[in-house]
Parts: sequence; C-alpha cells; structure tokens
Amino acid sequence: MITSKKLIKFKNIKHGFFNRKGGKSSGIYKSLNCGFGSSDKKKNIQKNIKIICKKIGCSQNKLVLLHQIHSNKFFFIKNNHNFKKKIKSDASITKTKSVALGILTADCVPILIYDKKLKIISAIHAGWKGAYKGIVAKVINFFLKKGSSLKNLYAVVGPSITGKNYEVKKKFKQRFVKKDKKSIIFFKTKKNKTYFCLNKYVYNQLRQLGIKNLELINKDTYDKKNNFFSARRSTHNNEGDYGRNISIIMIK
Repeated sequence: MITSKKLIKFKNIKHGFFNRKGGKSSGIYKSLNCGFGSSDKKKNIQKNIKIICKKIGCSQNKLVLLHQIHSNKFFFIKNNHNFKKKIKSDASITKTKSVALGILTADCVPILIYDKKLKIISAIHAGWKGAYKGIVAKVINFFLKKGSSLKNLYAVVGPSITGKNYEVKKKFKQRFVKKDKKSIIFFKTKKNKTYFCLNKYVYNQLRQLGIKNLELINKDTYDKKNNFFSARRSTHNNEGDYGRNISIIMIK
C-alpha cells in the first residue's frame, strides 16, 4: 500500500493506493485483484476486498465501488445511502464518516481529494475520456459549491501509466490539442511514435483549478517492477484479461 505524504498527516482519514501484492487471486490476477469486472473467481475478489477493508479499517458493507463508465459523472454519498445500489459514475464524494470510497484502475489515474476544514472526501477515476470530459473540474466545482476553499483542498494523483509507456495515435493528440493548444506539452514524439502523459495532464488540471496542496505519485503501473495491474501491459502480453488496482479514502 502506498500512502500520500500530503494525506498521511491527517489523523481523521484513512487512505491507500494498493498494487497487486498481498491477495488471494492466482494466475494473471495474482494476487490482490479487486475488480469484479474481471473474469477472476468472485470468491477470490471478495477475499481481496476483505483484506483491503481490514487494512483501511472499514466495514465491507460500507465500501462504495462504482460501475465506472469513463464519464464526467460523480455521485454524492449521503447518510442514508443504499449500499446495494449500483452507481454508474466515475467519482464519488461524501462527508459521511466510516464510508470508504474506492476507485478501480489498471492504468487510468486514481485521484483522492480531501477538504481539511469541511471534512469532505472524494475518489476519482480519471481515464483519458473522463479527464478530457472534465471530470476533475466537475468534482472540484462541487466542493466549491459545498463551501470549500481552495486553500483547504488536498489532492493526490495516484499511480497510473506514465508518458513513456502510453503510446497514442496522432488523431488522439489532435483531439486534445484542438480543445486546448496548451495540451501539446503533455505529448512527446519518439521514433515517430506519439506518447501521452495522462497523469501529468490530470495533475495540471488540478493545478489550473487553483489547488496548491497537490501531490503526484509518479509510479508507472505499466512497469512490471512496480507490481501493479496494467491493462496495456496485459494486452501487449496477450493475456486476455487483467486485474484491477484499488485506491481508497475514508473519514474515520
């Protein structure tokens, strides 16, 4: 489990970015696969979720996992939330204690946010589509509408695929640059191939929104030595499927 230097100092919250180590799954899902969307054995995923919850100190029936759809939609979890309800969304927000917000990734960017004064948390799944559609701005604007001050917001961009391994097509680059010319700095060309730095693109979005308390955990999920699940690496290895990493935040 990786923790944020920014968030670890707050004693009233628990958080963690988990890689693939320390679970019960086997084969290509070895070992801490938390993705029910994978073809892994459900009983193994449930055991892995139990391990995660024990580490964070949350109840399994109070862990919110979203049906992620690569959108800019977010969902606010209230006190009377029905935890059996399926939420199609890519970010969750709450001020309710003992509710853990979880995000599943396998190269996309997990973001954890905390307002130290209002005691509000959020977990965001930012793939390129969600980032492009403005999910980060939508969540931050919601915080501001709730009364947050930018100086009290802490945001951590977790482990994801980095620019050196995220090859994209030229049309992909054109789409981003057409939307904002300044986006060109997040693209590099090497040996006639185009690469996109998604995590730094997302980090920059947060910075542009005015958040000063920012952290980037620049660990590449594609790089095998970092022990994360990676959709792109699995595809390159013809594995047919892949596990999911989980990132969690909770108010104690």
